[in-house]
Amino acid sequence: MITLLEARGIDKRFGGLKALSDVSLTIGKGEIYGLIGPNGAGKTTLFNVLTGAYAPDGGEFVFNGTALPSAKPHLVVAQGIARTFQNIRLFRDLTALENVMAGHHIRTKATIWGILTQNKRTREEERLTTERAYELLKYVGIERFATATAKNLSYGDQRRLEIARALATEPQLLALDEPAAGMNATETAQLKLLIEQIRRDGITVLLIEHDVKLVMGLCDRVAVLDFGCKIAEGIPAVVQTNEAVINAYLGGGCRHEH
Repeated sequence: MITLLEARGIDKRFGGLKALSDVSLTIGKGEIYGLIGPNGAGKTTLFNVLTGAYAPDGGEFVFNGTALPSAKPHLVVAQGIARTFQNIRLFRDLTALENVMAGHHIRTKATIWGILTQNKRTREEERLTTERAYELLKYVGIERFATATAKNLSYGDQRRLEIARALATEPQLLALDEPAAGMNATETAQLKLLIEQIRRDGITVLLIEHDVKLVMGLCDRVAVLDFGCKIAEGIPAVVQTNEAVINAYLGGGCRHEH
């Protein structure tokens, strides 16, 4: 396994509450890696530290052998990590196509001057960005809504649009925060196929998900957090039978003094 991402002893506190305690894990290139745990286990906090929304109080993330910048989301995206959010964060009044184009602009070279004067290079880049955005809408299966306003899409299609926008940043690692939340069984099955396709196309996937069945059927390896501690990590079949994991979901688990 070639390591793509490593969490080394991540700590995070909010006031007196220890949200993450010495969390370490390793994600290999080309893996679908699942992060599960009961509500309040620290999963989204770990995502927020990884993607630069929060600075850790201890530890670091190492991506492709380089320490990730702390609390600088735009630099994390530039390094090759894209994310979606538990609460969908689209540009609600823009079209689906414009949302994806916005994601792609981090990879374009256009200068402010070029945009104002609409010089030849800028126009060509804009054309390629539009083409790429449409390709990504097609990739996630919603190209027919290219000109629809994002807020008018169904919940499941908004989730797909958010994935397309994240893919537009050309990530090596796609971090998905509860992508199946609010989806029905058919939408969840389609999402599973999409995530498998994303991996086949060379992108590593980190998945936080409440749908344990989806995680166990999709992920190569799984880590389990409880009260901010990692209590298990391994292939789904082994993690499912881990006593600490069973206890965590039924109550109990690793607790800290607050």
